[in-house]
Amino acid sequence: MKNILIPTDFSDNSYGAITYAVQMLENQECTFHLLHTYTPAIYQSEFLLHSPGQVGLGDIYRLDAEKSLKDFKERIVSEFQNPKHQFISHSAFSILIEAIDELVEEKNIDLIIMGTQGATGAKEIFLGSNAVHAIKRSKRPILTIPFKYEFEPPNKILFPTDYEIEYNDTLVKELLFMAKLHNATIDVMHVSNSQELSPLQEANKTKLEKLLSGTNHHFHEVPDQGIIEAINNKQTDFNTNILVMVKNKHTFLENLFLKPVINQIGFHTIIPFLVLPYHLLG
Repeated sequence: MKNILIPTDFSDNSYGAITYAVQMLENQECTFHLLHTYTPAIYQSEFLLHSPGQVGLGDIYRLDAEKSLKDFKERIVSEFQNPKHQFISHSAFSILIEAIDELVEEKNIDLIIMGTQGATGAKEIFLGSNAVHAIKRSKRPILTIPFKYEFEPPNKILFPTDYEIEYNDTLVKELLFMAKLHNATIDVMHVSNSQELSPLQEANKTKLEKLLSGTNHHFHEVPDQGIIEAINNKQTDFNTNILVMVKNKHTFLENLFLKPVINQIGFHTIIPFLVLPYHLLG
């Protein structure tokens, strides 16, 4: 039984993430934890101190959140009617990231799935501040789903790497699960430069190949170029329908998230994006 956490604000965007999740995991027994957080528009110290004049306002927000979650859950169950899936609703007067952290530990969450915000161009998506903050601090894999993305089984996975990470079973667990669930091909991509791989990189590549041995996979060396350019080009060449990367303090991905512009626009991609946190290496 997998535990999936899906934050929602009841928008079409968040519903799209949920519909992707239940279709991707159609044949897997899952518990989906639907999380909605709320904070009153009037956020005064009196409210936090439970002033009698403000307690009623808090009750209103809580009841609205619970009703909306109930309606949201009924809509999902009615549309998909999958006996392998169960849905549990959670509402919290909290900051979203803190509520996510609490549920991840309390419910032993395997995967977080979030919708991205709307697009500004044909090949751009906004990860949005919530998704970026969650990716930065989460100790669980996070899958982001582009706005209005039409579901395709994730059977072509693009996995860029610099071979600087010593991969292990725990880190690639969700990648392997997804690949085996959909009989996917994993295209491992390394952007070449003028230098050969170091002994450490060669050792890490060998370890990764062993970990992927139970899947259909290919290793690709691509000419020296910008990583975003390489991702965009290869995701087209390989007909990729999901992008997977590892985030740790030394990787390209982490460097991207430190840049304000990237925090706003994310990757130039129109496919789901799975981030594996290096924390999983323990």
